[in-house]
Amino acid sequence: MGKYDEGTRDALAASFEQDGFVVLRNHFSRATIEAWRDAFAPLLQPHVEQAREASTSGNRGPGRYYVTLPFEGGFADPAIFCDEDIVGIVERVAGPDPVMCQLATDTPVLGSVHQEWHRDTPPLFDDAPETPSFQLAVNFPLVDVDDSNGPLETTRGTHRLSRDEALAGLEAGRFPAERVPMQVGDVMIRDVRGLHRGTPNLTGEPRPMVVIGYSRAWYFRPEVHIDVPRDVFAALPARARRLLRFNPQVDETARTFDENYRQFAY
Repeated sequence: MGKYDEGTRDALAASFEQDGFVVLRNHFSRATIEAWRDAFAPLLQPHVEQAREASTSGNRGPGRYYVTLPFEGGFADPAIFCDEDIVGIVERVAGPDPVMCQLATDTPVLGSVHQEWHRDTPPLFDDAPETPSFQLAVNFPLVDVDDSNGPLETTRGTHRLSRDEALAGLEAGRFPAERVPMQVGDVMIRDVRGLHRGTPNLTGEPRPMVVIGYSRAWYFRPEVHIDVPRDVFAALPARARRLLRFNPQVDETARTFDENYRQFAY
């Protein structure tokens, strides 16, 4: 059972339509997310070591790591990815019967820099940027996020514009840059076309941000998917299985991933 009634979900969806994102404060329990943080730490380390051995820093730019999460244990908790409020808002803005297509993290560490302003996907049609939402990201941090450790910097309303219009509006001050501090338990739902960028983590501790991707059922990007163990899939409730219906099923989850999702900025 969700925290919000239907009227509140309607209002949140309306706010999303206007701004391109909405933040649900204190939505998940801190204990649950801290368990994710503890499980994530050993998954990040091999990426850091690999970058060090290759004399590079990060697979998403200096000091920034994209790490896919294995769909098992707490990471496969339907109370998170099948949350009634989150899915209810997703369905209102991106259509009924969506699919879950991504489970990963973005983590800047000390030495990270400002990303270029970008969106995470191109428009469906170059001459029609104002299409309804078709791909959403649900983000929640595994640590508290403030100005010191790399908050997301975003803009309001640019999800309904072309990239050039959005960049021109940002430069002219019509779409002010806005940093989004978040506490453990907060959740952000955003249209991935909204103009945004990562900012530097100035601390000595990683700042992991989970991204769960949802899209309309017909929208498919082959470089982004979730390997779902068959036994995990079989144990999920029907609604959760429906969200995962187009993902490949495997005998077991890999412990490390070849991160093929490299073209992410548009």
